[in-house]
Amino acid sequence: MLPHRVPAQPEGLGEPFAGDVAAAGGTQLGSHAGEGCIGGKEHRPDGSAPAGRVSTLPQKVVTDAPAGREYTRSAVASERYERVMAALRGEPVDRVPVSAWWHDFGREWSAAELAEVTLAAQRTYGWDFIKLNPRATYYAEAWGARFRPLPGRQPELVEPAWREPADLARFAPLDPAAAPPFAEQLEALARVTGAVQGEVPVVQTVFCPLAVLSRAAGGTEPVRRAMAEAPAELEAALAAVAETLARYVRACLERGAAGIFFATVEWGTSDTIDADEHRRFGRPFDLRVLEAAAGAPFTIVHVCRERNLLFELLDYPAAAFHWASRSAGNPSLSEVQARTGAAVMGGVDHRRTMPEGTPEAVAAEAREAIEATGGWRFLLAPECTVPPTTPPANLHALRAAAEQG
Repeated sequence: MLPHRVPAQPEGLGEPFAGDVAAAGGTQLGSHAGEGCIGGKEHRPDGSAPAGRVSTLPQKVVTDAPAGREYTRSAVASERYERVMAALRGEPVDRVPVSAWWHDFGREWSAAELAEVTLAAQRTYGWDFIKLNPRATYYAEAWGARFRPLPGRQPELVEPAWREPADLARFAPLDPAAAPPFAEQLEALARVTGAVQGEVPVVQTVFCPLAVLSRAAGGTEPVRRAMAEAPAELEAALAAVAETLARYVRACLERGAAGIFFATVEWGTSDTIDADEHRRFGRPFDLRVLEAAAGAPFTIVHVCRERNLLFELLDYPAAAFHWASRSAGNPSLSEVQARTGAAVMGGVDHRRTMPEGTPEAVAAEAREAIEATGGWRFLLAPECTVPPTTPPANLHALRAAAEQG
């Protein structure tokens, strides 16, 4: 079993986080300047919990590590860490946990800069958990795909790692510590977990094996063709990718991650793949990756896009399921909550309300989500990554909505 260790803080990141993450100025969302903070203590100035909610957050040693797994954290558990873990267990919380994340396309090409922008956002907004949001191309880069950074948007594919089914033989298992794109993300993760020192749970983003292959090819069409023309070769490549990702997940846990954010990306929707195809080419390889996170307390399964396959995946081993409940053809928060013992996460539209709506609209959707779930086993968040143009006022409104309940 791998221990959940909190690494020493890397150099160049300032003082470690102690207790609550201190509110600070700085930049967020790329070029937007900070607008103050709704951070600091989660209770009112007099120490009481918000009206209507009972605080069950005593300062105590964390004892929820699975048998055989040791979580080496500070002896005094932080409010944020305990709030998230209590919500996942279905225990009463003083308020729902909340977080949000986005890309900084100009600063996600080095471990140091990715860590810096992640920690700056945490200091500004005081999220209850950190979802590390690296560039979406790094998996494909590890097998030879080349990309060009572009200002303000996703990188452009310059050279795919494969085009034809015969090229799938190029995919062999990698050692993440020796493959530069994975090693870079492991360093970024270690910098973040080293800075927060266990006070805030951190999860690393991991794409499903099918998504790694489609990103490495520049789209879903080559993968769909391989399903029809070379299924055995495709399965062999998926197995190599899954083994690499499983090794990567274990390395992430060694560097202090509380779990992973496992994203199906374009392969979690019936627009791309049907249930039978997913059972053959998705599920077995997804589970190999997720099994590497077994015992980690905070693994999230994110089922992307409209008309998603969430009900097909509710038996995946996850502490929480995250999806766009407001998108066409997707189940509601309450529908999923009734069918799983895991937590549900999301509630606020990431495509329109967060980047284009008013703070009042953000708060209204957040309240609707809290009411729909009763605030039980629920984590408030946008339903996917928000655009980097999202106004800071809307992020503050999301954070405040969790406080107000």
